[in-house]
Amino acid sequence: MKKVLIAFYSRTGKTGKMAEYIAEGVRFSGKEVEQKKISEIKSEKDLAGFDGYIFGCPTYHKDMTENMKTFLFLAQKANLEGKVAGAFGSHTHSGEAPQLIFDTMEYVFKMDMSNLGPFALKEGKVETSEGLHACQEYGKAIGKQL
Repeated sequence: MKKVLIAFYSRTGKTGKMAEYIAEGVRFSGKEVEQKKISEIKSEKDLAGFDGYIFGCPTYHKDMTENMKTFLFLAQKANLEGKVAGAFGSHTHSGEAPQLIFDTMEYVFKMDMSNLGPFALKEGKVETSEGLHACQEYGKAIGKQL
Protein backbone atom coordinates (compact mmCIF):
# COMPACT_ATOMS: atom_id res chain seq x y z
CA MET A 1 0.00 0.00 0.00
CA LYS A 2 1.26 3.50 -0.86
CA LYS A 3 2.29 5.62 2.10
CA VAL A 4 2.27 9.40 2.58
CA LEU A 5 4.20 11.49 5.10
CA ILE A 6 2.64 14.69 6.37
CA ALA A 7 5.40 16.74 8.03
CA PHE A 8 4.36 20.03 9.60
CA TYR A 9 4.98 22.80 12.08
CA SER A 10 2.11 24.34 14.02
CA ARG A 11 2.45 27.19 16.48
CA THR A 12 -1.20 27.69 17.50
CA GLY A 13 -2.53 24.25 16.59
CA LYS A 14 -4.40 25.33 13.45
CA THR A 15 -1.86 23.94 10.98
CA GLY A 16 -1.70 20.78 13.10
CA LYS A 17 -5.48 20.44 12.81
CA MET A 18 -5.16 20.88 9.04
CA ALA A 19 -2.59 18.05 9.02
CA GLU A 20 -5.10 15.78 10.79
CA TYR A 21 -7.87 16.60 8.32
CA ILE A 22 -5.59 16.19 5.30
CA ALA A 23 -4.48 12.82 6.71
CA GLU A 24 -8.14 11.76 6.83
CA GLY A 25 -8.46 12.63 3.15
CA VAL A 26 -5.37 10.60 2.29
CA ARG A 27 -6.87 7.63 4.16
CA PHE A 28 -10.18 8.11 2.32
CA SER A 29 -8.21 7.60 -0.91
CA GLY A 30 -7.04 4.20 0.37
CA LYS A 31 -3.47 5.17 1.25
CA GLU A 32 -1.55 4.92 4.51
CA VAL A 33 -0.45 8.14 6.16
CA GLU A 34 1.99 9.10 8.89
CA GLN A 35 1.99 12.53 10.53
CA LYS A 36 5.13 13.99 12.09
CA LYS A 37 6.03 17.36 13.50
CA ILE A 38 9.13 18.61 11.70
CA SER A 39 10.93 18.68 15.07
CA GLU A 40 10.65 14.86 15.15
CA ILE A 41 12.55 14.50 11.87
CA LYS A 42 16.24 14.47 12.74
CA SER A 43 17.85 13.36 9.46
CA GLU A 44 17.04 12.72 5.82
CA LYS A 45 16.77 9.01 6.70
CA ASP A 46 13.57 9.81 8.62
CA LEU A 47 12.05 10.82 5.27
CA ALA A 48 12.77 7.49 3.55
CA GLY A 49 10.13 4.92 2.67
CA PHE A 50 7.24 7.15 1.61
CA ASP A 51 5.58 7.44 -1.78
CA GLY A 52 4.18 10.93 -1.20
CA TYR A 53 4.99 13.96 0.93
CA ILE A 54 2.87 16.83 2.18
CA PHE A 55 4.67 19.60 4.07
CA GLY A 56 2.85 22.26 6.09
CA CYS A 57 3.63 25.45 7.96
CA PRO A 58 1.71 28.59 8.95
CA THR A 59 2.53 31.99 7.50
CA TYR A 60 4.27 34.46 9.82
CA HIS A 61 5.29 37.90 8.59
CA LYS A 62 4.55 36.90 4.97
CA ASP A 63 7.00 33.98 5.14
CA MET A 64 7.39 30.41 6.34
CA THR A 65 8.88 29.92 9.79
CA GLU A 66 12.65 29.59 10.27
CA ASN A 67 12.34 26.00 11.47
CA MET A 68 10.50 25.09 8.25
CA LYS A 69 13.33 26.61 6.22
CA THR A 70 15.81 24.50 8.21
CA PHE A 71 13.64 21.42 7.68
CA LEU A 72 13.54 22.02 3.91
CA PHE A 73 17.36 22.09 3.79
CA LEU A 74 17.33 18.71 5.56
CA ALA A 75 14.63 17.37 3.21
CA GLN A 76 16.68 18.39 0.19
CA LYS A 77 19.26 15.77 1.20
CA ALA A 78 16.61 13.00 1.03
CA ASN A 79 16.46 12.93 -2.80
CA LEU A 80 12.68 13.27 -3.14
CA GLU A 81 12.79 13.88 -6.89
CA GLY A 82 9.73 12.58 -8.72
CA LYS A 83 7.74 11.88 -5.53
CA VAL A 84 4.12 13.05 -5.33
CA ALA A 85 3.82 16.08 -3.07
CA GLY A 86 1.76 18.96 -1.75
CA ALA A 87 2.08 21.89 0.66
CA PHE A 88 -0.34 23.52 3.07
CA GLY A 89 -0.62 26.02 5.90
CA SER A 90 -2.86 28.30 7.88
CA HIS A 91 -2.69 32.07 8.09
CA THR A 92 -4.41 35.07 9.59
CA HIS A 93 -3.71 37.65 6.89
CA SER A 94 -1.62 36.85 3.85
CA GLY A 95 -0.89 33.10 3.49
CA GLU A 96 2.42 33.00 1.57
CA ALA A 97 4.07 30.03 3.33
CA PRO A 98 2.32 27.18 1.46
CA GLN A 99 3.29 28.69 -1.91
CA LEU A 100 6.92 29.11 -0.81
CA ILE A 101 7.07 25.49 0.39
CA PHE A 102 5.31 24.29 -2.77
CA ASP A 103 7.76 26.16 -5.01
CA THR A 104 10.74 24.71 -3.13
CA MET A 105 9.36 21.19 -3.49
CA GLU A 106 8.62 21.70 -7.18
CA TYR A 107 11.62 23.66 -8.42
CA VAL A 108 14.42 22.69 -6.02
CA PHE A 109 13.44 19.12 -5.08
CA LYS A 110 11.86 18.37 -8.51
CA MET A 111 8.85 16.65 -6.96
CA ASP A 112 5.57 15.77 -8.72
CA MET A 113 3.37 18.44 -7.19
CA SER A 114 -0.38 18.31 -6.61
CA ASN A 115 -2.28 19.83 -9.51
CA LEU A 116 -4.39 21.64 -6.89
CA GLY A 117 -1.37 23.79 -6.05
CA PRO A 118 -0.51 24.88 -2.51
CA PHE A 119 -3.33 24.89 0.02
CA ALA A 120 -3.66 27.93 2.30
CA LEU A 121 -6.55 28.25 4.75
CA LYS A 122 -7.44 31.21 6.94
CA GLU A 123 -7.16 30.20 10.62
CA GLY A 124 -10.79 31.07 11.33
CA LYS A 125 -11.95 28.52 8.74
CA VAL A 126 -9.80 25.56 9.85
CA GLU A 127 -12.22 24.10 12.37
CA THR A 128 -15.40 24.75 10.40
CA SER A 129 -17.14 22.12 8.27
CA GLU A 130 -15.94 24.04 5.20
CA GLY A 131 -12.32 23.88 6.43
CA LEU A 132 -12.61 20.19 7.32
CA HIS A 133 -14.02 19.36 3.89
CA ALA A 134 -11.40 21.45 2.04
CA CYS A 135 -8.54 19.75 3.91
CA GLN A 136 -9.97 16.29 3.33
CA GLU A 137 -10.38 17.02 -0.38
CA TYR A 138 -6.75 18.14 -0.63
CA GLY A 139 -5.62 14.91 1.04
CA LYS A 140 -7.87 12.78 -1.19
CA ALA A 141 -6.55 14.46 -4.34
CA ILE A 142 -2.93 13.79 -3.39
CA GLY A 143 -3.80 10.21 -2.44
CA LYS A 144 -5.45 9.67 -5.81
CA GLN A 145 -2.45 11.18 -7.58
CA LEU A 146 -0.38 8.31 -6.17
